[in-house]
Amino acid sequence: MHFVPNITFGHPVVESLQKQLGQDPFFDMHMMVSRPEQWVKPMAVAGANQYTFHLEATENPGALIKDIRENGMKVGLAIKPGTTVEYLAPWAHQIDMALVMTVEPGFRGQKFMEDMMPKVHWLRTQFPSLDIEVDGGVGPDTNHKCAEAGANMIVSGSAIMRSEDPRSVINLLRNVCSEAAQKRSLNR
Repeated sequence: MHFVPNITFGHPVVESLQKQLGQDPFFDMHMMVSRPEQWVKPMAVAGANQYTFHLEATENPGALIKDIRENGMKVGLAIKPGTTVEYLAPWAHQIDMALVMTVEPGFRGQKFMEDMMPKVHWLRTQFPSLDIEVDGGVGPDTNHKCAEAGANMIVSGSAIMRSEDPRSVINLLRNVCSEAAQKRSLNR
């Protein structure tokens, strides 16, 4: 597996956005980098709210989780498609959000990997209150599969940015997730 050594939208961008937008936005930094430990402090200082790192990119997830918390941010933990969800499980009670990648990290516009949905479902079953995010190939045609499996956070880039009406796509994605979450809570 290969992660990039540096970041594209780094802490200077977060700091600039924070100054322009104020305290309302929630900045979740999905760090697809090698040595994610090196960016914790700069992201915290810049105003990031959540620091999401890849389990595969660190040798000491426990220490990194502790460092993120000590720097005042929430913790997100991501896994690539080839990583078993059980590898994430020991950390689930120490994190705020689990991210299941539904494409191989690195290139936008990839096809959604529906075979990742059992991971989402397993996490939702084992850790009902955990925020579960999916990222990659998610749009109006695939969002319902994610929401029904248990995802309550959706990352959708291409489907929104390539749409003629991005706001309606965002509302559709949000509504599908809300309806699935309500249905889950009624079924408990």
